[in-house]
Amino acid sequence: MGARPLFALALVGMPLDKLPHEAIREILAGGEEVCAKAGIPIAGGHSIDVLEPIYGLVGIGLVHPDHVKRNSAGKAGDVLILGKPLGVGILSAALKKDKLSPAGYADMLRYTTQLNTPGQALASMDGVHAMTDVTGFGLAGHLLEICKGSTLNAHIHFSQIPLIEEAAHHAQQGIVTGASARNWAGYGQQVHLASTLSDWQQKMLSDPQTSGGLLVACTPESADAVLTQFKQEGFESAAVIGELNAGMPMLRVE
Repeated sequence: MGARPLFALALVGMPLDKLPHEAIREILAGGEEVCAKAGIPIAGGHSIDVLEPIYGLVGIGLVHPDHVKRNSAGKAGDVLILGKPLGVGILSAALKKDKLSPAGYADMLRYTTQLNTPGQALASMDGVHAMTDVTGFGLAGHLLEICKGSTLNAHIHFSQIPLIEEAAHHAQQGIVTGASARNWAGYGQQVHLASTLSDWQQKMLSDPQTSGGLLVACTPESADAVLTQFKQEGFESAAVIGELNAGMPMLRVE
């Protein structure tokens, strides 16, 4: 939403009688490492003994009220830009089936640990109207939230959507997450897919992303500046994937 992070709080639940303490220390160290990249400390939090491991961070930040970017302020004629490629959920499914290659594993780590740092700079751009991140509901789900909040419909071009190459391969082999099917059951009736698209392409659209890319709605005139900001910060896959139009909230994919 455009805020500058100040600090984080850690939420930790670990099965102390089942998980080695060294493993717990490594999990906590991973959180500290990511916060260090963001330039913030972990200022505290809460920890409990539980049956299954839980770890999360709550980020606290500041943003000028005039620069807050919501998912409900898109405008007809805006272009849609996605910051990261899709497919992290499919890579995790392949990992659980022991079918993920070393390169695919490296991609999974790279994209899930890449902080969405462009958000702060994008928030100050007048041409950027709406912004959200693509996470558990997949690209289609989070784009539909923009459509509903903005009372607009979206038209995206599948060929322009950045995909993780190995994830696309696994999707074509039928390796997907259960959450992808649940996502589609929840909102698929609001998505019109071109008859030329295959089942695996639908699965990519509903694939849940962990730390997915930013989804930005901006004026066509500001699209180059938005893409430049992404690429200056290491988001080489950022691309224009479609546009917002006047009409009933829904998503059309060609």
